[in-house]
Order: sequence, then structure tokens, then C-alpha cells
Amino acid sequence: MKKTSVPFFVAGMLMSAASVSAPVDVRTPVVVFPAFHLTTLEVKVHKQTAVPDCPASGSFEDWFPNPNPGTEFSQVCRDRLLTLVVDPDKSLPMVSRFSNQPGVKVKIKHYGDTESAPFYEPLYAFLESHGYVRNHNIRVAGYDSRLTPDIGSFLEKTKELIEETYHQNHNTPVHLVGHSNGPLYIQYLLTHTTQEWKNRFIHGFTPLAGNWPGQGLLYSVYFTGLNIIDFTFPTDAANAASSAAMYQTHPSSYMSSADPAVFGDQETVLQIGDISYTPEDHQQLFEDANLPLSQDLAAAYIGLVKFNEPQNFPNVDVYAEKGSGLDTLVGLGLPDLSVGQVVDFDTAPLFIRDGDGNQEDLTNDAIQVWQNMPCYHFELNDNAGVDHFALASDAAVLNRLLTHLQQPKSVCPAS
Repeated sequence: MKKTSVPFFVAGMLMSAASVSAPVDVRTPVVVFPAFHLTTLEVKVHKQTAVPDCPASGSFEDWFPNPNPGTEFSQVCRDRLLTLVVDPDKSLPMVSRFSNQPGVKVKIKHYGDTESAPFYEPLYAFLESHGYVRNHNIRVAGYDSRLTPDIGSFLEKTKELIEETYHQNHNTPVHLVGHSNGPLYIQYLLTHTTQEWKNRFIHGFTPLAGNWPGQGLLYSVYFTGLNIIDFTFPTDAANAASSAAMYQTHPSSYMSSADPAVFGDQETVLQIGDISYTPEDHQQLFEDANLPLSQDLAAAYIGLVKFNEPQNFPNVDVYAEKGSGLDTLVGLGLPDLSVGQVVDFDTAPLFIRDGDGNQEDLTNDAIQVWQNMPCYHFELNDNAGVDHFALASDAAVLNRLLTHLQQPKSVCPAS
């Protein structure tokens, strides 16, 4: 059979036609911002002498829910080595006053990749089942949960990750998904970038129970501690003391504490005998407890992330989710104001509000003010009976997310 040759220019035309007709598989890429301590931190210790009772060298990981924390470093040692050093020199800018313990280095493990936040495996798998690819159009903007977004290189690294994701996905604007504290870091980003940058790189924003004005329960943690490995209160005095002292040095603790500008005196966060403290009493609380460092850091970091005035609106499309209908602990009764108390839940007074089991209604409802954003879309979906940690894997939430990812972004007049 005679072989028929195809002229070169005809072959080229056929190839061009094939390439034009072949569809490009473009999906709105997603960047996930994890919740408080759901980013994997890799801690390396080398010849440390700051905590003599703990190993001088070695390594461990800090994240929820780490199933294999190891035995090299006890929980108390992990707390003490993750306690920040705060320079007492108040003439320095606040963001420059924090450092790790000497001999301790902390970094985000697998930054940018889904491996950096294993808790969100159901979210990744759901997106994969709809054609997404991990570490291509699903990325993770992890952060050191001890720190606030004004410290270090958070802004620069996060913008770089978003821009990289945009370019690697055919210049497609990126959708930001945050859980719990994650939305605070997103909101800080969106209010510290230009509208021009957001118009180009951001498709929209899905906050899952954003911890906007903080929550009441954090005030108890300054006295009782909280173990990240399982988010339970310590059950022995040494662990309670090491954990509580650690949180007192973390600026994110205060960013996550109920902001009196929103909460006022609407809830009791701590009760000592006949004395009740509300969020608006926080400075008196720290003074009464003789915690001058907490007074200092609270003044700087409570209410750090602004959100409820028009000049602080995110000015992108927002598809918010919350849980409700669950008893949510917002405060405790304690015998006194000593640091390192083990809570007896059989006898301690408990102060409860409606919420998602972790954050109260005052927190979860605070962003309703964003419905006043001109032009940009806003919705807040209530998932009754769905708890805080289940939101990121709830079928209805995930299906709405997929729908929102497929919707065009609002085109609004230049601000």
C-alpha cells in the first residue's frame, strides 16, 4: 500500500488545530489556611541550656492531632521549649521583641503542601474527587501558630505562595479557605494588600468559623494551659504550669482572646469566688493576677485583626460558614488567680453559651457586618449541630465550597 505523505505546512496546521481544540483543565485553585496549631511545626533543639531539665538536643513536632509525639521530649519540655522569649525593652517595636529559646529553631514542615496540615485530609480528598490535584491547585498557607500575622515574613511568604499558585494554574485567581484562626491570617492579608492585587489574584474567601474577635475561653488558658496534641486541659500541675506560662508569651494567645470592643461584658470568662471577670475587665484581671507581661501583650494584640469597620472590610467575595446549637464553654470558675491550675470539671463553675462547641455565637456571628460591603458578595451559612472541627469535613459545607469555586467573581468598581 502506497504511503501518502502530508505536506509540512498542512501537518503544522493540523497540529495547531488540535492544540486549539484541546480544552485546558482549569479549576479555581484553593489555598487553605489552617486553624490554631493545625500547621505542622518542626522543632529542632541543638545544645540548648535554657531549660536544663530537658534534653539539650533533639527534635519534635508540634501540631494537632499528632498521633506520634514521641517520648524524647515530655509535654512539659515541649511547652517550655516553645515558650517565646520576650525582650523587656519596650522601646523596641513589639514585632521585634519575640524570639525562640536559645538553641531552638522552629519551622513549618512541608510549607505550601497539603502534608503541612494533615487534619484537612477529608477536604483535600473531596477536592481530589472533583479533579483537583494536591500541591498544584490545592495548596496550604501554614503559619507558626504562636505568632500573629504582623510578625516575621508571613505576608511576604503568603503572597508569594498565592501568586505562584495563580501562575501555575493558567493565571487563575485563587480562592482562600480558612478555618478557625486561619481566617484571621487571611483577613490580615486582605487588609494589608492593595485592591489591585486582590482583583488580580483573589477569587474569593471561605471562612469556616472564623475566630474574628477572639473567644472567651482563652482567658482561662492563661491560668490552666491547654495541650495542643488533643486540645484538652492539662491533668497535672507541672503540665498546667508549663502550658499556661507558654501561652502567656505567645502573641497569638491575645489575638485569639475575646475583644472587649465586640464582647463588652456580655460573658463571664473567669470567676474567682464572688468576683467575675468579663472581656472588658481583662486588664484588671491581669493586674490582679500579677501578670505584667500579659498586660503588655494584651494591649498590643487583643483586637489586632480589624474587620468590623468599612475601611477593614476584605472587599472580596465571602462565603462564610459557621456551626451553632451546641453548648460552648466560654469561661471557668477557679479557686484563685495562680498560674498552673488543674481544672476539676466535676466541681468548677462552667460558663456556657450557644456556639459550635469551640467558639461562641458572639464570635461566629461577628462578620455579619460584612453584608454591608458594597458590590462584593457576602453570605453566612449556619450549619446547625455541626461542631467547630467537623466543619472542614462536613458534606454540605464541602459541596457549597465546590459550587462557590465554580462561580465567577464579582467585578466591582475600583475603590
